[in-house]
Amino acid sequence: MAISDDEVAMATVAPLAPVTFQRPVRSDLEEFFPKPYMARAMAAPDTEHPDGTPDHKAAGMSVLQQHVAFFDQNDDGIVYPWETYTGLRDIGLNVIFAAIVGLAFNVVFSYPTRKGSLPNLLLPVYIENVHKGKHPSDSGTYDTEGRYLPVNFENMFSKYGKTFPDKLTLKELWNMTEGNQTSFDLLGWILEKVEWALVYLIAKDDEGCLSKEAMRGLFDGSLFEKLAKANKKTD
Repeated sequence: MAISDDEVAMATVAPLAPVTFQRPVRSDLEEFFPKPYMARAMAAPDTEHPDGTPDHKAAGMSVLQQHVAFFDQNDDGIVYPWETYTGLRDIGLNVIFAAIVGLAFNVVFSYPTRKGSLPNLLLPVYIENVHKGKHPSDSGTYDTEGRYLPVNFENMFSKYGKTFPDKLTLKELWNMTEGNQTSFDLLGWILEKVEWALVYLIAKDDEGCLSKEAMRGLFDGSLFEKLAKANKKTD
């Protein structure tokens, strides 16, 4: 049976590309919020939160900047290693883990986000330029300017959420990082795996899954705020 031009134009799977069947994408997103394909500069919407995170303040920052701003302890637009360490401790990491992860974050992202041409031995991460730290082999939920693409966020679950519609198991999270890998990008692939492994450790639910809400909160930084509040209550 012949396929019409209209069917070809709107198809989300291709008969000769099995991977398009294995990793389906949603075609109903406009039923939940307008223009899911349009990059949002300051909000991180999904099908359950069409306007983004309630009570979360964008403060004029891009979604990617919001993701990092939690660690800016004095709100000066710069994140130093000791601030990263403090933020990681606030969300529940132990002393050793927070020190290692905090230092690694600033080592990796200080130079790409620098102001000027020379590196800074204090390893500051400049929030203004944090979009320059975006790496390949990621989900594509941030664009190259740090905006948030709702369609790519939703596709993480349509492609890899085979057990639950609104969460990923550890294996599915691994499959996602494998599927996102681009050729010859060892560093980006490693960073993607390490980043999601950390999020899984601090935010997995009682079923050992990473919820859609936790993952969305990661992108706009609201997850860090919630974890810090929860940890403060238990102190």
